[in-house]
Amino acid sequence: MLAEENILKRYPGNPIITPKDFPGSKAVFNPGQTMFNGKTLLLVSVLHNKPYCYKGVRQMTTTHVAVSDDGIHFDINTEEPFIYKNENEPYKTAGDQAIDLRVTKIGDTYYIIHPGCGSWGTFGILGKTTDFKKHEYVNIISLPDNRLPCLFPEKINGLYARIDRPYRVAPNQLHYMGNIWVSYSPDLIYWGNHRPLLKPGYSHWCGTKIGPTPPIKTKEGWLVLIHGVEENSSGHRYSIGAILLDLENPEIIRGKTYSTILEPYEPYEFNGIVPNVVFICGAIADETKDEIRVYYGCADTYIGLATGRLSELVDACLKGQ
Repeated sequence: MLAEENILKRYPGNPIITPKDFPGSKAVFNPGQTMFNGKTLLLVSVLHNKPYCYKGVRQMTTTHVAVSDDGIHFDINTEEPFIYKNENEPYKTAGDQAIDLRVTKIGDTYYIIHPGCGSWGTFGILGKTTDFKKHEYVNIISLPDNRLPCLFPEKINGLYARIDRPYRVAPNQLHYMGNIWVSYSPDLIYWGNHRPLLKPGYSHWCGTKIGPTPPIKTKEGWLVLIHGVEENSSGHRYSIGAILLDLENPEIIRGKTYSTILEPYEPYEFNGIVPNVVFICGAIADETKDEIRVYYGCADTYIGLATGRLSELVDACLKGQ
């Protein structure tokens, strides 16, 4: 599928956020995303040029809140990070990795999951907020190596549900065993009833690894945007696709896109810290407007915006396009 044929269309003014928008940074990328008080809110991952000191703790990465009235022009809180390195156990073990955040609203609470990457491996850490001013850690909710738990926005059959991607990281140069699973919990902390859902390799663009984002409820099912990794002579290429799960039983796949819905073509998606990458941590959908907005990471350096019709994306999953 050619770039101009993708379901998601790039905003012509991309990238909408760059390191120039955050003085002292070398990358602003891979945002968590949601609506809050009628505004578009991003949790942006910031990689600093030199150690960033906050409350006496030095770190290289922090998470900052960015808000927008129009979904295009963002004001970033550069003065105070929303998530930063925690010196208290067990979160001190996580190291300096407040990146790639997944945001899910359940009731009046916004739950936020980000990876912890330390000497103990890579695992998922759950936090929460109600105002995006104070972030509160809840617990570590996945064993290594599993950095991508994503929560469903409501209980299913009386239980919280999540979709994730346990992953064998050694040897790291072999990006295999990145399979997607579904599991359930009575309290968001203790997880069980693990069920395999989907393996990579069903299409060329996701031949070696796939990973999920928080599910979006639609009339036809749970829409889950996923990233897929293709290994070729130039290295690894990250693209975006989608799957559709049954509303009552998310262990059933109703359909999936065999073509990409967005893939790296533009210079800002090639030229960066990790080239040849478009990467998503979520999406913002409005079924009444038939709209989906995706704020995505470009080469782990910038943030771009792509939009499309929600119904077209759901239909492409059902038709296997």
